[in-house]
Amino acid sequence: MSFQERRSIVNVFSTILISAVYSAYMLPRYPAGGDYSAEVFRFWGLFLVILIPVSIVAKIIIHIVFSIINTVATNEAEPAMMDERDKLIELKSARNTLYVFMLGFLLAMGSLVIEMPPSVMFIILICAGILSEMVDEISKFYFYRRGV
Repeated sequence: MSFQERRSIVNVFSTILISAVYSAYMLPRYPAGGDYSAEVFRFWGLFLVILIPVSIVAKIIIHIVFSIINTVATNEAEPAMMDERDKLIELKSARNTLYVFMLGFLLAMGSLVIEMPPSVMFIILICAGILSEMVDEISKFYFYRRGV
């Protein structure tokens, strides 16, 4: 298994772990007000604004730890540069990511059209973001395994 494949697997599991831990920490703090109260909108805004930097910092730490463990275990350093194949894989996986997120965005807006509470829209957007990140890494794994 190549370095890129191992990195993709680690990124998928870290995305799941970070999202689950963060959600388990934040969801008990959900306000008791009505579905359209200012506290609910503030909660979801704060949820998203904090999730992004927490996820970035956690991913950086996980990537550093993964690189150290991978180098110690395999005596193989991280590839220093990307060739055309790597760039093509990045582009194809980014395309898949954008498709998934756009579908999630349309579903989130559709939830408002059929008069569901705004919390449903926020949940769909958050899930679409997490799912699109996972699709990105799964696509990379697939394209590295199968070839482009």
